[in-house]
Amino acid sequence: MIQVGVTGWGDHDDLYPARTPAKEKLRIYGQHFPVVEVDSSFYAIQSQANFQRWVDLTPEDFTFFVKAYQGMTGHSRGKNQKFAGPGEMFEAFIRSIDPVVEAGKLNAILFQFPPWFDCTLDSIRRLRAIRKWMGELPLAIEFRNPSWFKNDTREKTIQFMREEGWFHVICDEPQIGHGSVPTVLEPGAPGKTFIRLHGRNAAGWKMSSAPNWREIRTLYRYSNEELLEWRDHLDELQKKDAGDIYMIFNNNSGGDAADNAKEMMSLLGMKPANNAPRQMDLFGEA
Repeated sequence: MIQVGVTGWGDHDDLYPARTPAKEKLRIYGQHFPVVEVDSSFYAIQSQANFQRWVDLTPEDFTFFVKAYQGMTGHSRGKNQKFAGPGEMFEAFIRSIDPVVEAGKLNAILFQFPPWFDCTLDSIRRLRAIRKWMGELPLAIEFRNPSWFKNDTREKTIQFMREEGWFHVICDEPQIGHGSVPTVLEPGAPGKTFIRLHGRNAAGWKMSSAPNWREIRTLYRYSNEELLEWRDHLDELQKKDAGDIYMIFNNNSGGDAADNAKEMMSLLGMKPANNAPRQMDLFGEA
């Protein structure tokens, strides 16, 4: 099975009729795509009430790809004063997603590690500790430091994922050396494989010190030719027993993610998740 979705549901104006209330967007999103990445959970541990509301707004077979809180991946560099320690922080996150787990709508938890998280023994120990803290919950891992995929570490990294129970998040992103990883078409733990498409805006990706970096780094629209490349990549992954494959478009800065996701679905012969109506249909045909 292959499913396609995007990061978040609030920024994709082309999906919604004009003046759609924010609280209704996820309900409409679920008519277009069967999976969504929750990124708000990276910036703050969300309340159970939020997750319960999102569960209630989505179809029965809809799933959430939930991004781990930044303190859990080291992005906050230890600045987590509101938690007594890592154990308390992890417990708070796990409790927050209880409604998603109980509803059977948790796809996986995305652990996206920062560029300074390199391939060292200390990092391996941290990954094992995280796996222990998270119990049997499904986990997916995305690296940003290329040391994990050098010639002498690539096979060991993939094998580690398989042995320790981490689904591989394959990246499509600008190739700028430090701060990005190559596209490695290998599954990790069996059962699922994720693909996150960040765009290929190398200039924007490098401008991490710019005040509007978050607005420009994923400013990119994939061409038809580039999406056809990914159709071939999907064939290759399926031959490698990648399990269920989830493609998440994260090129949100210019509002291109939803359009590219729809284009990808068309190339794969897919229809919207729940036969989403055209926007004009909401107001009746002329």
